[in-house]
Amino acid sequence: MTASAAGAAVGRRIGIGLMNGLWKPRVLGAWRVPAAGPVIMAVNHSHNLDGPMLMGTAPRPVHFLIKKEAFVGPLDPFLRGIGQLKVDRSGTDRTAITGALDVLAAGGVLGIFPEGTRGEGDFASLRAGLAYFAVRSGAPVVPVAVLGSAERKGRLVPGLPPLRTRVDVVFGDAFEAGDGSGRRTRTALDEATVRIQRRLSAHLADAKRFTGR
Repeated sequence: MTASAAGAAVGRRIGIGLMNGLWKPRVLGAWRVPAAGPVIMAVNHSHNLDGPMLMGTAPRPVHFLIKKEAFVGPLDPFLRGIGQLKVDRSGTDRTAITGALDVLAAGGVLGIFPEGTRGEGDFASLRAGLAYFAVRSGAPVVPVAVLGSAERKGRLVPGLPPLRTRVDVVFGDAFEAGDGSGRRTRTALDEATVRIQRRLSAHLADAKRFTGR
C-alpha cells in the first residue's frame, strides 16, 4: 500500500467517526461500488460537507481532487496526509492530473465533483475533467448523490446541516464513460461528457424519488 493509499484509509476512518457522530448518514447502494480496481466516484456538490460525508460512507477509501484554496494553514498537511489531491482550478494543473491518474493506475478510488464547484448540486453543468480521467484510465464511473447536506432548517452551526439529522448517500450503478473505441480526441471527450451528464442526472433523479428528498 502506498503512503497516499494508507493516508486515504486513515481519512476514511476519521470520516466514519465524524460523520456518524455528528449526523445520521443513510447509505444506499454501496454494494454497487466495485470491490477492487480503479473507480471514479462522481458526486453532486451542493454543500462543503459532501466530500467528508462521502469519505465517511463510501465502502472504499477515496482520494478527492480538492481546490487549492482549501489547503490553508494546518489543513494543508492534514489533507495531504489523508491522501487528498490539491488542484489549481485556474488552469491545467498537470501535477494534480498526474496524481489523479496515479491513484487510478494503482487501483484506487478517485472522487470528483464534476460540476467543478459547489452549486445547486444537480449535475446541470459538467466540466470535461471527469470525462478525461474516465476515458484516459478506463476506470468505471460510479454516480453518487448526497442529499440533505444543504438542509438549512434547524441549523445550530452556520454553514452546516442540523446536527443528528439524516443525510442520504446514494450510490448508482458503475458505467463506462467511453464509447469503447479508446479515442481521446476532443470530440470523444465531449461525447463522453454528454454521456456522463445523462447518467449522473438520471441517477440523481432516481435517488430523489427513492429517498423522497
